[in-house]
Amino acid sequence: MNRLIIFLGCLSLFIAGAQPAAAQAPLQRYHPVNFSRVRVTDGFWKPKMEKVATKTLGACIYQTEIKTPRIRNFEKVVRGKGEKHEGIYYDDSDVYKALEAMAYSIATQKDSALEATADRWIGAIAAAQMPDGYLFTYYELGDITQRWTDIGKHEDYCAGHLIEAGIAYFNATGKRRLLDVGIRFADHIDSTFRLQNRRWFSGHQEIELALMKLYHLTGNDRYLKLADRYLAQRGRGVYTYGTGWLTPDYWQDAAPVKDQKEITGHAVRAMYMYSGAADVAAVTGDLEYVHAMKTVWDDVVKRNMYVTGGIGATGDNEGFGTDYDLPNDLAYCETCASVGMVFWNHRMNQLTGDGRYMDVLERSLYNGALDGLSLSGDRFFYDNVLASDGRNQRREWFGTACCPSNISRLVASVGDYIYGRSDGALWVNLYVGSETTVDIGGTSTGVKMTTDYPWNGKVAITLNPEKKTRFALRLRVPAWAGRKSDPDDIYHFPDTVSGQVSATVNADAAPATTDRGYLVIDREWAKGDVVEFTLPMVVERITARKEVAADRDRVAIQRGPLVYCVEGADNDGRAWNIVLPNDSPLSVIPWDVAGEHVMAVQAGMDAVGPTADGTGIRVNRKTVTAIPYYTWANRGGNEMQVWLPTKINTITINR
Repeated sequence: MNRLIIFLGCLSLFIAGAQPAAAQAPLQRYHPVNFSRVRVTDGFWKPKMEKVATKTLGACIYQTEIKTPRIRNFEKVVRGKGEKHEGIYYDDSDVYKALEAMAYSIATQKDSALEATADRWIGAIAAAQMPDGYLFTYYELGDITQRWTDIGKHEDYCAGHLIEAGIAYFNATGKRRLLDVGIRFADHIDSTFRLQNRRWFSGHQEIELALMKLYHLTGNDRYLKLADRYLAQRGRGVYTYGTGWLTPDYWQDAAPVKDQKEITGHAVRAMYMYSGAADVAAVTGDLEYVHAMKTVWDDVVKRNMYVTGGIGATGDNEGFGTDYDLPNDLAYCETCASVGMVFWNHRMNQLTGDGRYMDVLERSLYNGALDGLSLSGDRFFYDNVLASDGRNQRREWFGTACCPSNISRLVASVGDYIYGRSDGALWVNLYVGSETTVDIGGTSTGVKMTTDYPWNGKVAITLNPEKKTRFALRLRVPAWAGRKSDPDDIYHFPDTVSGQVSATVNADAAPATTDRGYLVIDREWAKGDVVEFTLPMVVERITARKEVAADRDRVAIQRGPLVYCVEGADNDGRAWNIVLPNDSPLSVIPWDVAGEHVMAVQAGMDAVGPTADGTGIRVNRKTVTAIPYYTWANRGGNEMQVWLPTKINTITINR
C-alpha cells in the first residue's frame, strides 16, 4: 500500500513516488494546516462533528441507499440488464459529497462501521466506471451516445465531487480505490476536451476546484491546465443561449472570468468557480484572476450579502438579483451557497493574508451555513430565511439533496480552517479549541488552543517547539472586535468597542504589531510559552445601508461572530409584534434551545397588541429573548425575525 505523506500546505498531499507539485507562486501568503493534522477538542464544534458522524451521516446513508435510488443506480449499471435510471440526472453528486463527509468523519472519529459502508459504496462506484474512465449513471443507464452533448447535465460537476471525495478518502484512510476512479475520470475529461481542443465549459462549476486539488495531490500539471482551460472557456461564446431564464449571467458566462466585475446568476456555481480561480491564481501567479475576484468580492460583500453571510436573495435563479435587494422573509440563501462562501473566502485569505476574507468566512460559517443543519443533526434547511411567519420548517430530505451532504462535509472538516503556516509564521484564523503540530522554519512545533468561543472571547494558545525558534504568531482580530469598518460596507457596527486587542506571553505584555486584521507577535518561542488574549464580546446593534429597503429603521443583534434572532418559542409565540427601542439595554444570559446551551440576549422591547376589550391598540414593555440564528426552528415552526424594527412607523387598519 502507498503510504500517505502529509505536508502542511493546502491539500499538499501526494502519493509516494509521484512527482511533487510545482512550487507555489508568491501570491499565496500561507498554506492551511490540513484537517487531518488538527484534533478538534472544542466545546462548540466537537459535539457538532460527532453529531455529523452519527446522526447526520446516518440520515444521509439512509436516504442515499435505502429511501432513494442513488446507490441503486450504480448497482444497475454494474448489473448491465438495461434497467432505467431513477431520480434526477445529477444525483450521483450527492453520493460523492456524502462520501467526502464520511471520509472526514472517519479520520476524526475512527468509525469502522462508517468506513465499511463507504468501502461498499466505493466498490459499486468503481465497478460502474466505463473502460475509458467515464462515469455518470444517468447516461450509462440511458442513451450513452448523448454524453458530453449538454453542458447543463452536470457530468463534470459530478466528476468534481467524485475527485474531491477520492482525495478526502485517500487522505483519511490511505485507500486509493476511489481516488483512482476520480483520476481516470479526470483523464477522460482532459483527453475529450483539452487535448482535442474541443469547446466546452461546465454548466455547474465545481470541477475547477476539484482539479486543482488533484493537481496538488499528484503533481501532474495536466489537471492545472485543464482547470485553467475550464475557466478560460467562459465568456467566449462557447454556448448558444435560447430564450428563457438560462442566460449567460446565470452561468457566469457573460464575460471572461478575468474581466468579470459584478456577481451574477446562480450563487453556488459562482462560489465554486471563484474558488477554482483562486486556486489557479495561487499556482500560476495570474494577477488578472486575482483582480477580478477582488472586484467581484466587493460586489458580493458590499451590495449582495445578508448579515448572516448568506448569499443569493432570489429563488427564481437560486442566486443574485438587484444590488441591495435583500428581502428577509423571501431570502433564498441556499445552504450550499454559504458553504461556497467559506470555500472562496478561505482561498482569498490564503492569497492575500487579509483578515477581512476570514471575517466573512466566519460570518458565513457560524450563521448562514450552520443554520442549514438542525441541532439534532438529522433535519435540514435548503434555503435560510431571515424572517418567518411560522411556515418555514426543517425537513428530513430534499428531492435535490445537495445541502445535507454539503453542510456535513463542511462541519466534519472544520479543522481545515483554523491554522495556517508560512515561512516564519503561524497563522491562527479561527478560535476553535484544538491541537496540532506544524513545521515552522524546520522546527516541529506543537500548538494547543483552549477557548470557550463563541460564548466568550478568552483564548489561550500554548506553543511547544522542539527547540527555541523565532517565528511570527499571527492572530486574526475579527472586525467585530474593534477594527473600523469600511464606509462602503453594507452593514455598520456602532462604536461600542474601543481599544486595540492585546495579548500576553507567559502573563507579560507582548510587544506586537498589526497587519491587515492580524495581531502579530514576532519573537523567539520556547517550549511551554502561553499566549493569552480576550476578544471583547460586546452585544452590538447592526444597521444596514439605507439602500437596503427591507432593513430600514431596523437593527440586527450580533455578539461575537453570532447573529441573533427573536423566535416565538421564547417569546409567547410571537416575534412580529415587537419593537426594539434604540435606548433599550441589551444583556446576556445563559439559555437552552432544544438542548443546545447558548448565550441569549435579552432586552426590554415594546410589544404591540390589542387592548383587553379589543377596541384599541396597546404597547407594553416586556423582556424579549433573542437566540443565535443558527439555533432557530428546532422547536417546530414559529415566528422569527433577525431584523427588528426600532419604531412603529404605520398602523394599518384592514376593514
